[in-house]
Amino acid sequence: MAKRLMPTLNRVLVEKVLPPSKTSAGILLPEKASKLNSGKVVAVGPGARDRVGNLIPVSVKEGDTVLLPEYGGTQVNLGDKEFHLYRDEDILGTLHD
Repeated sequence: MAKRLMPTLNRVLVEKVLPPSKTSAGILLPEKASKLNSGKVVAVGPGARDRVGNLIPVSVKEGDTVLLPEYGGTQVNLGDKEFHLYRDEDILGTLHD
């Protein structure tokens, strides 16, 4: 990636994870069965400020796998990759193994 995008305020840059289209045994999965709105956090902003001016940090960190809403976010193309920008409060949760 030639450019590095650093989000501002409480925004999070996410690269969506593409679910597998077939199983390890070679069975093709229908598109609906493989639909999971998740992504990997690539970059995070410093956080937002409250009314007093105190910094409220972002709740996720780079490398986290997060659950995303079905709609929303801003699509950003950097080079040949597609990313999405979300506000911290729009992210539904983090996924752990």
